[in-house]
Parts: sequence; structure tokens; C-alpha cells
Amino acid sequence: MSGSGANPFVQFQESFTQDGNVYKYFDLPSIDSKYDSLPFSIRVLLESAVRNCDNFQVLEKDVQSILGWTPSLKQGSSDVEVSFKPARVILQDFTGVPAVVDFAAMRDAVRELGGNPEKINPICPADLVIDHSVQVDFVRSSDALTKNESLEFQRNKERFTFLKWGARAFDNMLIVPPGSGIVHQVNLEYLARVVFESDSSADGSKMLYPDSVVGTDSHTTMINGLGVLGWGVGGIEAEAVMLGQSISMLLPEVIGYRLEGKMGPLATSTDLVLTITKHLRQLGVVGKFVEFYGPGVAELSIADRATISNMCPEYGATVGYFPIDENTLSYMRQTNRSEKKIDIIRKYLKATRQLRDYSLEDQDPQYTESVTLDLSTVVTSVSGPKRPHDRVSVSSMCEDFKSCLISPVGFKGFAIPPSALAASGEFQWDDGKSYKIGHGSVVIAAITSCTNTSNPSVMLGAGLLAKNAVQKGLRILPYIKTSLSPGSGVVTYYLRESGVIPYLEQLGFDIVGYGCMTCIGNSGPLDENVVNTIEKNGLVCCGVLSGNRNFEGRIHPNTRANYLASPLLVIAYAIAGRVDIDFEIEPLGVDANGKEVFLRDIWPTRSEIQEVEHKHVIPAMFQEAKFNWGSRDWQTLEVSDSKLYPWSGISTYIKLPPFFEGMTRALPKLKGIEKARCLLLLGDSVTTDHISPAGSIARKSPAARYLSERGLTPRDFNSYGSRRGNDAVMARGTFANIRLVNKLASKTGPSTLHVPSGEEMDIFDAAERYASEGTPLVLVVGKDYGSGSSRDWAAKGPFLLGIKAVIAESYERIHRSNLVGMGIIPLQFLPGQSADTLKLSGREVYNIVLPEGELKPGQRIQVDADGNVFETTLRFDTEVDITYYKNGGILNYMIRKMLD
Repeated sequence: MSGSGANPFVQFQESFTQDGNVYKYFDLPSIDSKYDSLPFSIRVLLESAVRNCDNFQVLEKDVQSILGWTPSLKQGSSDVEVSFKPARVILQDFTGVPAVVDFAAMRDAVRELGGNPEKINPICPADLVIDHSVQVDFVRSSDALTKNESLEFQRNKERFTFLKWGARAFDNMLIVPPGSGIVHQVNLEYLARVVFESDSSADGSKMLYPDSVVGTDSHTTMINGLGVLGWGVGGIEAEAVMLGQSISMLLPEVIGYRLEGKMGPLATSTDLVLTITKHLRQLGVVGKFVEFYGPGVAELSIADRATISNMCPEYGATVGYFPIDENTLSYMRQTNRSEKKIDIIRKYLKATRQLRDYSLEDQDPQYTESVTLDLSTVVTSVSGPKRPHDRVSVSSMCEDFKSCLISPVGFKGFAIPPSALAASGEFQWDDGKSYKIGHGSVVIAAITSCTNTSNPSVMLGAGLLAKNAVQKGLRILPYIKTSLSPGSGVVTYYLRESGVIPYLEQLGFDIVGYGCMTCIGNSGPLDENVVNTIEKNGLVCCGVLSGNRNFEGRIHPNTRANYLASPLLVIAYAIAGRVDIDFEIEPLGVDANGKEVFLRDIWPTRSEIQEVEHKHVIPAMFQEAKFNWGSRDWQTLEVSDSKLYPWSGISTYIKLPPFFEGMTRALPKLKGIEKARCLLLLGDSVTTDHISPAGSIARKSPAARYLSERGLTPRDFNSYGSRRGNDAVMARGTFANIRLVNKLASKTGPSTLHVPSGEEMDIFDAAERYASEGTPLVLVVGKDYGSGSSRDWAAKGPFLLGIKAVIAESYERIHRSNLVGMGIIPLQFLPGQSADTLKLSGREVYNIVLPEGELKPGQRIQVDADGNVFETTLRFDTEVDITYYKNGGILNYMIRKMLD
């Protein structure tokens, strides 16, 4: 074993000279003959381990473990832990603000403990894109964009000032201002390097290595479509990477997903990704890498591949990876990367055998398992009404929705009684006319989200469909909230150049902002007449969006059913005005001659779309549509020059968090959990949207009371997502989702039972009562706990509520990591056991016994619930997890490390 700091693989360095510059790299194929059998995604992990091996953070054992990857590796039975140091970190503002708040608080903590606060500084390059703050307040007008951006700045000036301070106070951190685009599209078009180039030594040479990234948004996976290995991590874990720490991970199984054949003329990339999502969910790929191969991959554009990689969290894998090929390099050229840079990348990739030719089967590596999809079998589809992997073919949509209405409450059911199936209501609109809505009526239609707005084929397809519809005399009902939020200025450029924007505007799809918007719940308010009609008549009204998530309560409180669809279908269903339509036999309307117009009459073919795309999606637009480096409002923001943030005691956006109060240099004593109460008893698929909502703050909630007490009116509440820099708001917003089903409560919503008193109350109020009584808390939940967005406040919030442990049937990968990062113990019921089988009511007193000796990953932990004693699995999956827990969390560990 070599000494700490010395890289034992330096003898495998090679170099080449180009344009007078010396470029060094690690010659991976020469290290071991097994290299060529490794999946391409595993080769990226290998290169990182070889380059960063110092026998301290990254060990020779890590390199050998990765080289030893075989198809027989099975997670759960032969777990192999390795270290990985990504090349960079990417954040968006919802998760980025709390990260910068934590960095600022850590500086204060280091100072309090006698250290140098300026040691708290990003070591790994970090980019933060402000894209989650803009909301759809104004629609259907030429000035909607200007008005929404102006309102965004008014609401978020304090947050934006803080972020601008962070960009100045911390080294190695780039802030991309609001109005520039969606983080993942900006990453794809501008930030991604594909191959990194950095100064390697005093001799002036440069080191080449694969680009890789972790991000605080679960859809960071989109970048895998460009051949850049990347995935979402908890904000807490991302902060550790920014501080130079490696990620501890289990060496994954790699599922080979072979694509063959060609897409049909009417199918879109959205239909393809919804098909793949359902298929892989059924296969079961949680915690695994998926790597695409086969001749069908070459038929897909980089935008199509990115669409598939984007929805990786929805099919459950860690990554959906497309190895780099010549199409990747062509995309770099198209997006205005220099020819010189592309030449260097090609030379490096060829030398390290990381450049893929999908037509050559002898390049196919070994996989844990392989599955195949024939692209010609993909049909036009949507997904919903409550989950992204519940795909429904459009031809079956009408009957499927009707079935959902009468089915029991669940992911595919609303339990509408027979007597209420014909329910409807009328209201007056601004045009003086009366309109009638019922079950299935569309009230939100949004072309939104990085999943689709980064893809010219579906965006131009939507534009062409809009053109055809307008020319046929079709219109959209005025009460439907229609919106178009492009992922970057590039989209606006090619939509304008192709001449389709006027037609989109005539249908009500005016550009409303550059950001995530409706997809993350920033859909803005619906008209009160519409809301009142929905609520009065108990209607299941619908949102149709080109997004990636449609969990209950996410899009809008009054759209109980939400369907993910291609931008083309968003327009189609908006024109129809309802989702219970059979497009094959029911017309969308009539033309000027009274002739019925069907969807097939206005739907553009794939070849028609490609013709327009080849003409208008050109490199020049990426040069002309460069980042908006900030509006005048952004540029004139004045910020402090201090390296320590000047916290304001009256701010309702940015607040010094209490995470490090009472922290000492010495480790706290390890002890079990005694006399705990269950705060919530929950079922399956509790998402991070349930745990820590990002949307609007309800007027009668604990968070609303807190803000009202500080002089704010409801119009100034903003959203939970925008207030993630204030722990007092976020603690009160924990489990504040109106669709939360808690078995300890008598009704759906954010309430629970305070067991000792028998009183039912808001969840935050109950937690506060327990805290005053000195009672620790636990959660008892079902399967897939914490699925959805990678949301660090879904762990921070429970921590602030006093939750010490979670007992679940299973966990989503990122959320389990976040719980560990906050010092919360994740326990898992043994196979076949659950709260139901163990007859847990949630009213018990819980005692959790930790062993007196050393904790070990995966060991059995005993739980005593009023004498009902059962064993659970300790979901500390690695030794690093245990180290973090002993320190009280990952941030506490990092602070102590900086004091050494």
C-alpha cells in the first residue's frame, strides 16, 4: 500500500501534443486486460479512481474493485463499496440556496470553534443556475414574460442578493442569473465539458479526464444523454463534494438496454421515454446503472437521448447512460463548442477507448442483464394520473380515465360514486360567456420542463401542430391556463426562426418564463371562478404538461389528475378541452367549411419535423442566445464584500440555521432512542413532495401563521421552495402536503394525532408539543419512502421536527443518503414485514437499541414498540454512513475535519 498522497498509478500516464500544448491522461486500457469488457459507465468510475487515488480518500482497493466489476455482481448479496470523486457539482436555486446557507453557517461554526472560516470554500467546481423561482402568474399575453420575470424578482430579491453574495464570497462557484434557462438544459448546452481539461503541474501541461457531475436536482441525470456520467445527490452530500470529499457508493449492477429498429412517423421522444420508464419500473432498476446500446441508439439525436436520461429518476435507476459517439461530438459542434476542443476530446476518447460506435457489436461490453426495445413498437402515450411511470396509450386514454374515476382511491383511482360521475358546474368568464366543466376537463396545459423543452423535435413538432390547428380554425377555451416556458433562449430562437411562434400565441401558448415553472408546481393561481366550480362540485379536473413529475398535489391543488405528455399532445388536449376523448373517432372541432377536424389531420410527421429542425437548429443560435448574464435588476443588486454573511434577524428568506448549535470539537456519545413516539404512520410511495412541498404556502398553515406574525400578507408568502433558506418556514412546511395520508389522522392533509393527549393538530404543532415534553420522534412508513425529487429539506425538516429514526419497508436512494447526512437513523423492516404485519398502530412508545460495540453497515437493530419486539435492518450502507452518523451528520463531520 502506497503512502497517503502518492498516486500509485502515475506510471500509466501518457501524453500527446497538439497545437504546442501537452495533454496528459491515464491510459486506462493498459492498466488491466479486463478493461474492454467493462461497461462504458464503469470506465468513467475507474478513471476517476485511478486519477484521484491517494490511499486516503480513494484507495488502491477502490481501483481494483472497479476493475473487478463482473456481470455476476449482485447488489444486496455481494455489495462492493467504492469511492468516486466527480469532476464538478451543479445546483439549482431551490436546493442551491440552502447549500449556500449551509456554507455560510459552517463558516460561522468554524469561527466559533476557533478555526479559519475561509477554509469553508468549494474545492470542486460548482455551478448554480437560478431557474426554480419564476412562476406562471401571467399567461396569454405578449407581456406575460416581462411581468412574470418582474414579479419573480420582487418576490425573490432577498434570495437573489444572498446568492450574488455567495458568488462573490466563495471561490470556484459560478452563479447563472435568473432568466437564463432550466439548469439541465443550460448544463447540456453550455456547462458540460464532456472531457475536462485542467492544469496538471508546474510544467504547463494539461490533464484530460471525463466530465462527470453530481447535482442537487434528481434530473441531473439528463446529462448522461451527452455521455457525461451524472446523477442527483442530496444537497448535504453535494456540499461535501464541493468541499473536496469523495462520494462513497456501492458498485452498481449495469443493465444493458438495447435499442433496435426505428421510431414510427408519428411517435415522439416523449412517447419513447414514457415507454422506457414503464418498462424499467417493471424490471426493477433502483440503485442500478442503465446503459443504452444497440443500433437503435444511432437513430436518436442527443436531444432524444437526453430526454430518456432525464427521466431516469422516474424509472428508478441511478443513471441512464449513453456512451459518447460521433453524434455526441456533432452536438458539441452544433452547440458552438470549438473545433479545436472537439479534436482534443476525440483524440483522448479514442486513446482510452471511451468513444462508442453503436453499430459495432464487438464494442458491446458485458452487462449484468440485457433487455431489448424495438423502437418501431413505441406508440403515442401519456402517463398518469398520479405517477410518471403509469403509461397509458393515447388510444386507451378515454377508457382509462373513466376507469380511474370509479376505481378505489389510489394511484389509478379517485373513488367517485356513481351518483357523482356526471357532476359538472358552470361559471362566467371575462368574455361574458358561460362555460361548463366536469370530470376530465383540462384547466392547465403547460409546455414546460427540461424533459421536453430541450428537444427541438418535440418543440418544433408542437409549433407545427399549432400552425396546422390555427389554419384549420381550431381554438382553445379561454379559461384553460396555457403556458410555454422554454428551457433556454435557444428554444425561442428556433421557434421564432421557424415561424411557429405566432401560431402558438394564437392558441394561448405565449412564452411566460425561462425556468421549470409548472413542472415543479410553480403553475401559479387558477381563476377563482374555475377553482370555486371545481371545489363546489367535487370535480376531478386535469392538468396536461410536458413535464417529468405528476405526483398528487404537485402541479396544482385543484388538478387532481395530471398527465405527462409530449408538447404536441399538450396542445391537442388543450384544444379538446378534456382528457376523456378518443382522438380516433372524436373530432377536435370543425374548420371554416364545417368539416370535422381530427387530431390526425393536424399532426406533423417525424420527417416534416426533422426537415424544419435541420434548417433552423444551427450553431449560430447557440452563439447568439448566450447566457443572459443577468437583467438590469440583477446587475444593480448591491451585496456585502464580507466573507462572513451578515445575517438579518428580520429576514423571512435567509436565516442562520440551528444545525450547529451546541456543537463541540469532540464527538457526541453514541446512544439509542428511548421512549419515542410515532409522529406519522404513512403508507407506500410517500414522496419528497409529501415530506417537503415546494409549492404554495396554504393560508391556514403553521408556515402561514409564522409569516403573518412577521407582517406578511398571503400575496407575499411565495412558495416553500423559495423559502428554503429559512429553517423556521421549512420546519413548519414539513409534511404540509394537502394530499398526505397519515393513518394517525382522521382526514387527508397535514395533521396528526398527539397520542398522549388524544388531540389532533397540525403536524408541526404536534412536533413542537412533543419537543416541549422531551419526547423523541420516529416515523413508520411503507415502501419507496422519499421517492421523487432529491430534496435535502425532506431530511432537514424531519430533523428539525425532532425525528430521530425512520422505519420503512424501503427507501429511495437519495433520500436515504440525505437522512444519514442529517444524523437520522434509517431502519428497514425485514422482508415480508411491515407496520401492518406487525400490527403497529403508531400509538406505541418506541425504544430503539443501538449496540454497545461498533455499528456495522446493514446489521440488525432491535425495536421495542410497547413490548412488540421486532428486528430491522440498519440502512447505514457504508462505513462512511456510520462516520457521518457518529458526527451528528455530514456537515458536522466536515466542520470537525476543517478544524484538524
